[in-house]
Amino acid sequence: MDSNRVIMFDTTLRDGEQSPGATLNLAEKLEIARQLARLGVDVIEAGFAIASPGDFDAVSRIAQEVGATDAGPTIASLARCNKKDIDAAWGAVQWSKKPRIHTFLATSDIHLQYKLKISRNDCVEQIGEFVSYARSLCGDVEFSPEDAGRSDPEFLYQVLNVAVQAGATTLNIPDTVGYVTPTEYYDLIAGILKNVPGIHEKGVIISTHCHNDLGLATANTLAGVRAGARQVEVTINGIGERAGNTALEEVVMALNTRKTFYDPIYTSVDTTQLVRTSKMVSSMTSMPVQPNKAIVGVNAFAHEAGIHQDGMLKNPLTYEIMRPESVGWNNTNLVLGKHSGRAALGDRLRQLGYDLNRQELDKVFDKFKALCDKKKVVSDPDLEALLTDQFEMLETDAWKLAECHVTSGTNNTPVASVTLVDEQGEARKDAALGNGPINAICNCINRLTGVDAKLVEFHVHAVTEGIDAIANVTMRIEMLNSEGKSAVFSGRSADTDTLVASGKAYLAAMNNGLRRANAGRTRLERVGTV
Repeated sequence: MDSNRVIMFDTTLRDGEQSPGATLNLAEKLEIARQLARLGVDVIEAGFAIASPGDFDAVSRIAQEVGATDAGPTIASLARCNKKDIDAAWGAVQWSKKPRIHTFLATSDIHLQYKLKISRNDCVEQIGEFVSYARSLCGDVEFSPEDAGRSDPEFLYQVLNVAVQAGATTLNIPDTVGYVTPTEYYDLIAGILKNVPGIHEKGVIISTHCHNDLGLATANTLAGVRAGARQVEVTINGIGERAGNTALEEVVMALNTRKTFYDPIYTSVDTTQLVRTSKMVSSMTSMPVQPNKAIVGVNAFAHEAGIHQDGMLKNPLTYEIMRPESVGWNNTNLVLGKHSGRAALGDRLRQLGYDLNRQELDKVFDKFKALCDKKKVVSDPDLEALLTDQFEMLETDAWKLAECHVTSGTNNTPVASVTLVDEQGEARKDAALGNGPINAICNCINRLTGVDAKLVEFHVHAVTEGIDAIANVTMRIEMLNSEGKSAVFSGRSADTDTLVASGKAYLAAMNNGLRRANAGRTRLERVGTV
């Protein structure tokens, strides 16, 4: 490997999906994985194969379809340091041309004492045994000492040495709780490179994995790279548990923009794909990107202040350290309308990053034609809104919305009449009151399904300008999971009718919860509690 190239390890589909409410189905994971491959990431951590049959299937499909060629990315699966996890990971990734098993065990005293309830000696023995077992199955094995940022450095050197001798090819150093500062993380990486025998002789790669609890994830990651790390674990838009992970787009553009500072370090990422990848992940996870988000936020290249505008007109370099085109922002406005055919629609969707098969394109085309009857011009944002429901696995949905009617007005109690179709194709209709039209729809859906769900978050925005704009609705609901505990699930939908979009989004969130509950029951039957 070129010692100056930084390996981009994307964990959007594993660590990113652990964000509350960011559940992705198989079709969505495949589409994101294809886009990550086009983006040029080197490793895709496709999931946690042991977590559920659905996760196993997703990792397997991504390994078979996205990791099928030598030119494609490495496909990895996470596994705890035990035989059952490692077997599941290998079973899922083995179809890839370049498979990887990523196994981990906590090494900080607080995790050993309170979470794992094992001694340091037990920890060392488990790492040696199970890294060796993983290496007997797969030639590419990554080991992570969870909570390395709060681990005793001397003990960390010891366990990493054991991992190297057992066959680990990559050592990932996680700041699991986002605790350390850039200086501390630099020293940690430098200390590992200096004090762990065998790293240089065996060509072991050191990797970073930083969380953003103190807003230092990107700074810590870049400090790790300067100290000698040559793999970075990142997610699109920085999504992940709690405050999230290091954002891929921030690391890539920092290395690109500050070449003189980081020279000769570089990545193989196609930066012009960053914005479309960001939009896809945002849409499919129902997690909006904040407007002032670096690189991919809608305000990242916006200028309102008069002084800034004056400078921009004279020379863009006065206030822009990178060009918007370099990350995928553009002002292209391809006009599509009722006279446009499947070929034009399919071509534009491919430009937006969506590689649909004929059946998927036919479904979108039908929606597109219906929209053309309501709007004269269909823009790129309109097209992306049409895809909001495209990757829902309708064949596994417990319920589908057939009709929705709402009566509301001044001095009237809102009433919603809803017709749902169950898995057997049977239509069920009911009506319910509410303190508003949205509440009435939600109450009616609860009555029909028998699910006691509660709306906890509701977002609606117009995709385009004008009175004919599409309403894009995202909802988060609270309902019981497979373990009988309250959990949050998200759903989204788009329609020119805001109330219809709201009903579809609420039902999509409920279907996600029911699907996850069923998967959870299957998981418990299969492997016991995880």
